[in-house]
Amino acid sequence: MGCKSTGQPGHQDGECCACGAHGAVDVPWHCHDIFQHVSQLYLIAAVCRYPLGMSGGHIPDEDISASSQWSESTAAKYGRLDSEDGDGAWCPEIPVEPDDLKEFLQIDLHALHFITLVGTQGRHAGGHGNEFAPMYKINYSRDGTRWISWRNRHGKHVLDGNTNPYDIVLKDLEPPLIARFVRFIPVTDHSMNVCLRVELYGCLWLDGLVSYNAPAGQQLVLPGGTVIYLNDSVYDGAFGYSMTEGLGQLTDGVSGLDDFTQTHEYHVWPGYDYVGWRNESTTGGYVEITFEFDRIRNFTAMKVHCNNMFAKGVKIFKEVQCYFRADASEWEPSTVSSVLVLDDVNPSARFVTVPLLHRMASAIKCQYYFADAWMMFSEITFQSDAAMYNNSVAPPEVSVVPTTDPTLKMDDSNTRILIGCLVAIIFILVAIIVIILWRQFWQKMLEKEGYDFDLFPKHRDSAEQDIDFGTWPACPSLCPKVSESSMFNHNRSTSSSEQESSSTYDRIFPLGPDYQEPSRLIRKLPEFTPGEEETACSGPVKPSQASVPEGVPHYAEADIVNLQGVTGGNTYSVPALTMDLLSGKDVAVEEFPRKLLTFKEKLGEGQFGEVHLCEVEGMEKFTGKDFALEGLDTSSNHPVLVAVKMLRADANKNAR
Repeated sequence: MGCKSTGQPGHQDGECCACGAHGAVDVPWHCHDIFQHVSQLYLIAAVCRYPLGMSGGHIPDEDISASSQWSESTAAKYGRLDSEDGDGAWCPEIPVEPDDLKEFLQIDLHALHFITLVGTQGRHAGGHGNEFAPMYKINYSRDGTRWISWRNRHGKHVLDGNTNPYDIVLKDLEPPLIARFVRFIPVTDHSMNVCLRVELYGCLWLDGLVSYNAPAGQQLVLPGGTVIYLNDSVYDGAFGYSMTEGLGQLTDGVSGLDDFTQTHEYHVWPGYDYVGWRNESTTGGYVEITFEFDRIRNFTAMKVHCNNMFAKGVKIFKEVQCYFRADASEWEPSTVSSVLVLDDVNPSARFVTVPLLHRMASAIKCQYYFADAWMMFSEITFQSDAAMYNNSVAPPEVSVVPTTDPTLKMDDSNTRILIGCLVAIIFILVAIIVIILWRQFWQKMLEKEGYDFDLFPKHRDSAEQDIDFGTWPACPSLCPKVSESSMFNHNRSTSSSEQESSSTYDRIFPLGPDYQEPSRLIRKLPEFTPGEEETACSGPVKPSQASVPEGVPHYAEADIVNLQGVTGGNTYSVPALTMDLLSGKDVAVEEFPRKLLTFKEKLGEGQFGEVHLCEVEGMEKFTGKDFALEGLDTSSNHPVLVAVKMLRADANKNAR
């Protein structure tokens, strides 16, 4: 019975469907649909290239063994690619001889894997080692009992290895191998010591197919005399009239081209990608293939890649009938059959999907019926549900491997450094933003409270800083004589020890140890006669610019009598003017060594600058008896508290 047309849009020429034998049932997918399932039906060697755990440590030490070892520090567990543990590699006990290849390094993957690439390295050991394998062979096994020697598509068994002990050499396996156990066998052309570090690249073999048994492929002679060889040239089982207990081109991950005379591979014969049979060579008009799996599985579908060059007598199969068997029991009488719709319009090759209706089995035997003179397959894959495994046989634990392609770049150290630098830059930018926001927040808070404080005062050289002694009397007779030396240029007049001082103030004003109320000072002001008062001044007058040498900063013009500072629980009243100044005496401000200043506390700051409370030792050396404050005992050598005021360089005229 033929398939009914589904009438679904999007079905193109060259597509096909399969129907159940028990009535014509439309399949809900067609032959080119990709199954949305965790088990991928079609493995492509170009993308299945993930490290399986030697270099990353996912393969434990107990799963790495060897024929022998030179010492405990060169045991099999040290044969990991790009690792310098131990003495840097696996090294056999004796030198390798050209005619005695008995030394090997073995890896147990605990499950079947599709291996497409291998990497090797010698023993460098930080420059102390110089052993490597110039060549090697690979043996593999799917059950640990029967070992197979890998060979490439041209029949060569030996791979080129390393030429120095430190470089990593990657080799593609064409064809890929399907195995659980893998052995690396060093090969040399003369007796020499060798050491190995290795890695395997591939992915888990999701099909679980261990072997297939099928009739041997045959030869097709075209009308022009061209011979097309359709045998399975990479089959790794027993080979004779039939193929048994092995895997080959039907599982190598390479699907054939539309024209079976063309191939994906170079320097191979026509028809290399396909295994083909002639209808006349069979007795029942079908080809029977038996598939053996690693355990009982729940099968949902089978995909067969077929050639359909009908112009040359090649078509897809017209019907398939599959039998199922669990463990070592007999074949179950209930079968699954599917009938296909043939395509005589589109000659392109295609995947034919056969539903297996969730049958449980560890072996499947399928009979593919001819629709023309020839039938050619290039790939057969199976979909089985991993969640429906038989509970009597637990699936093996599979190590999680990183998803990086080793051929893209073996060393990602530069990438790690770049990422680290970018992260550091991001953290620095975030910190700067937080500091700026914090500063703006507190400035706004202080402005709301009526303060005008600068949270980050500018530090300037001592030559640029101004110290204010308070408000000078406005008349010239009461103003002190200001000389250029009184500005105390720190860069010119101080010694090297003074330049290293942490203080940056230029002028100081001595205060007595006993603090006095301003009223007491005012009561001591001298009494002026009317004449003297007229000749002195009639009102506040600013000091003349001409009387001040160039470069001397202006002093504050506001009348400031005292400054209040709070230290702990003590309150200080700091007189801003001495008795001599208030009495009208012309007193020049002496230069004072700033190293004698001991800073006690910061009294305040604002737009004009900062005021600090300082302690002075040896005040009597710089003050005369006319300059002394009331209550100051110059002979006692007691420290004296003084107020030091510093004007900002950018202070405006009003602030000064």
